[in-house]
Amino acid sequence: MDAFAVAIGIGLTFAKSNIKKALIVGLYFGFFQGVMPLIGYVVGMRFAEHVTAFSHWIAFGLLGFLGVKMIVSSLKKEKCADRVCAAEPCSDRVCPKDSKETTLGPKQMIPLALATSIDALAVGVSFAFLYVRIVPAVSLIGAITFVISTVGVGIGNIFGSKFKSRAAFAGGVLLILMGLWILIEQLILPML
Repeated sequence: MDAFAVAIGIGLTFAKSNIKKALIVGLYFGFFQGVMPLIGYVVGMRFAEHVTAFSHWIAFGLLGFLGVKMIVSSLKKEKCADRVCAAEPCSDRVCPKDSKETTLGPKQMIPLALATSIDALAVGVSFAFLYVRIVPAVSLIGAITFVISTVGVGIGNIFGSKFKSRAAFAGGVLLILMGLWILIEQLILPML
């Protein structure tokens, strides 16, 4: 959801979006969102046998922390609420003449993709503790992120930032619910 929110922000900067731009954003975000949990999984597997007794608490803590972080960031007011612009101040979708659209080169996109996927590294560590089948998981994460990021660019270009904070809020709630489900599955369901 954070990649979706950033993709919407990128779409806001385009005077006119096209499918090529949306696919480039989707590929960057989808790739990094798929690779980072894999890295976290590999690192986590080295330590999984030592912490299996409390791994559900680690997973809950990581997912809860990330969820709360996303919710808090979704509630913050942005300086320019209706679109992202390279120049300030701004009050509408028309950027001042000296500002530019977001460029989609590696110098700009890799830091964005890394920033939005760093939490996926922590999720990958959680996957190691839960013994998740990692290849299907990271493939699904990467594919879904690709699709929603591609769509997010179009939504941002068409609808503005109306959905940006809602998407981040929903993503945060989902992460917290996933963490709670892990606790329920490990602590309550075995007693039933």
